[in-house]
Parts: sequence; C-alpha cells; structure tokens
Amino acid sequence: MADFILTQQHGACRVITLNRPEVLNAWHAQMRADLVEALEAAEEDASVGAIVMTGSGERAFGAGQDLNETKTFDPDRAELWIGEWERLYDCIRGLSKPLIMALNGLAAGSAFQVALLGDFRIGHDGVKMGQPEINSGIASTTGPWIMMEMIGLARTTDLTLSGRMMEAAECAAIGLINRIVPREEVLAAALALGEALAAKPRLAMKLNKQRFREVTEARFRDALAAGVRNQRIAYGDGEPNRMMEKFLAAKSGAKSG
Repeated sequence: MADFILTQQHGACRVITLNRPEVLNAWHAQMRADLVEALEAAEEDASVGAIVMTGSGERAFGAGQDLNETKTFDPDRAELWIGEWERLYDCIRGLSKPLIMALNGLAAGSAFQVALLGDFRIGHDGVKMGQPEINSGIASTTGPWIMMEMIGLARTTDLTLSGRMMEAAECAAIGLINRIVPREEVLAAALALGEALAAKPRLAMKLNKQRFREVTEARFRDALAAGVRNQRIAYGDGEPNRMMEKFLAAKSGAKSG
C-alpha cells in the first residue's frame, strides 16, 4: 500500500509529511483520509507536544487538489468531496497541540488553505502561495473563508478572483508566513519552534486554541454549506469538468513538447 502520509517523531514534535512528490503532493481522497488518521494519532499521543507538517521533495508543500480525481465528479460526488474536506478541516481545527507548517515550496489551493489552518508557517524565499481554483473552474468557499479571517476582504477578493500566486515576500508582508529562513533550514526552524511550543503549559495551549476555533466556527460552517451549494451548481453545469480537462491537456502537451 502506498504511503501517502509519512510520520516521524523528533523529540516532542511529530513530523507529518505529505508524500506524493510525483504530483507535487496533490491531494486525493485516500491521502486526505490518511492525513486525518495521522493528525488524530498525534493528538492522542501524550509524547507529542507539537505537530510539524511539511511536503516531500523540494518543489512543493502541496499543489492542492489532484484534478485527475475531481475532473470526473458529478454533483453528488462533489457534495461528498466537500464532506471529506470538512472532516479534515474539523480535525485540524480541533487539535489541542500547536501545528507548524514547514513550507518547502508551492502551497496552492486547498494546500494553501491547510497551510493557513496551521498556527505558524515557516518558509523560504522560493515559497509561492495562493488560491488558483478559479483557473480550473472550481468555485471556492473555504478558501475565501480562511483568507477573510486572516487578511480581510480586499486581499481575499484579489486572490480568489485573479487566481494569482504570491511570492514569499508578499506572504510575509501580509502575515501569512511568520518567518522566512534559508531553504535548507525550514524544517529545522519548524522543529525548534515546535520544541519551544511543546514546553508551554498544555492546558493553556489547548484552551487558547479552543477559543480561536470558537470565534471562527459560525463562518466556517457557513462556508461549508455554501461549498455544497456552489459545487452542486458548478458540477451540474459541467464547467469544472471542462476546465480541468482543458488544463490537464495543456499541461500534458507542455510536458510532451
């Protein structure tokens, strides 16, 4: 069986690695389910004081959704898909332990969203982040929700409607990357921060994180409900399927050329 998620213990830190480097760690259903299991195991393990998430390879933390999965969806499968994201996001939001994202490259789409759900993000100058779903015909609701919580309406509108990617310097300037270090030091810096956070009083850490979850809960649930509605409309029309096929064909042509 393929190991789509890797885990390793470093002192008080559990490192969870997204492991589909051949597709820039793009998600599919099994990878999402495996990630939930890894996060739940880390949450339940008393030896874990902090969690660090990163991506395999040197190019990407995560490229977002694997379009080879979603290009064949119909409205019913699209609704189930939103449910899979709800399970993952609920799991991340419910963690009592600090979660640090060690960004080793591209973080796009849903991988960008997952990165923003972490408590801290450490990256390097080559990191790019953004919300390019519109380019493949996907209407985004959870992306705008988490961006709104962090950077406000004007920037959220820009990133959602343009689909553009931000360089690391811009991400740091608007608070989406906490610290930029040399590429080879990203994981070490994340682990050092994890050890420092793991030494904090655990009940206070849990209660602080619980409060952050409480104050963002209503809009999160609203985003999920809107996601079900909008994906049913979009996949009922077939626009995402057409756009994804077009995108994948262009990508394949570029590779063969």
